[in-house]
Parts: sequence; structure tokens; C-alpha cells
Amino acid sequence: MVLVEIPDDERAVRFEELLARVEAPVRRALVSAYGPQLGGEAAVDALAYAWEHLDRVSTMDNPAGYLWRVGQTSVRRVTRRRRREQPWPGPVADPGTAPPADLGDPWLQAALSRLTLHQRVAVVLVHGFAYPLAEAAGVLGCSVSSLRNHLDRGLTRLRRDLDDADAEEP
Repeated sequence: MVLVEIPDDERAVRFEELLARVEAPVRRALVSAYGPQLGGEAAVDALAYAWEHLDRVSTMDNPAGYLWRVGQTSVRRVTRRRRREQPWPGPVADPGTAPPADLGDPWLQAALSRLTLHQRVAVVLVHGFAYPLAEAAGVLGCSVSSLRNHLDRGLTRLRRDLDDADAEEP
């Protein structure tokens, strides 16, 4: 296979175009899944991978979904845990990564942390960031119907947990 050398300025333009399409959804999904510290680092790792493998990533049908998986692999390497579900540590201070909803409520933070990874990401992307279902499904690399299942199950559990929290308050 012969690799064609791309001039640096053209490569930078291609990367900027890719970045404009995938950076926000990938960063938001990883931060939603793993919290601001670990998720932010995973997003940086995924975007660095995109730069290193720009020729391959820029021609993919779903580069955001692929980079989501690269970020997940980065988290697994860092944590060295075998568990696939990571706890969500709480709200994010950066307005670019935090959902617009008020996550200062400790009951909401606790309820979000009890969701599975896919349920939490689906709820935060769709209801926190107002992503269309198809775009959120693309980030997670699943079908729209699978995303709806994660979303419905996550919302059902959130409602149940938050209703229980309301009943506990004096």
C-alpha cells in the first residue's frame, strides 16, 4: 500500500473540518459517561487518535461513534478495571461540557450515577444537550431503537429514584 503524503496545511484544514463535526458530541458523551476528569482526558485521547489517523478516521461513515469507542478504550486503560460501568462523579464546572440542566441537586446526581453508562449518556445527550435521537445514537454507535430503549429505561429509573427521593424529604 502506498501512502500519499499530505501537506501539513491541508492536513490541518481536514482535521479542523473533522473536529467541527465530532468534537462536541464525543466530548459530551465521554464526560457524561465518565465525569469531567476521566471523560475529558478520554476525549483528548480520542481527538489525538483522530489527528494521528486522520486519513482513516475522516473517511469513516460515523467518525464520532468510532472516537467514542477510542475514548472508552482510553478510560479502560487508565482505570485498569474490568467493570464496564463507571460511576458518574457529579456535575461539571465547564459550561461547554455541562448539560444546561441544574445538576446541583444531590438527588439528581445520585440518580444519574445509578444509571448504566448507556442510559446515562442517552439521557444527558438527548435531554441535557437536546441532541436529536439519530445524532445521539451515532455517537454511541447504536441504532435509534437501541438508543430509545436506553433512554426509556434511564428515564423510568430516574423518575422512580427521584420520586423515592421526594418521598424521603421531610
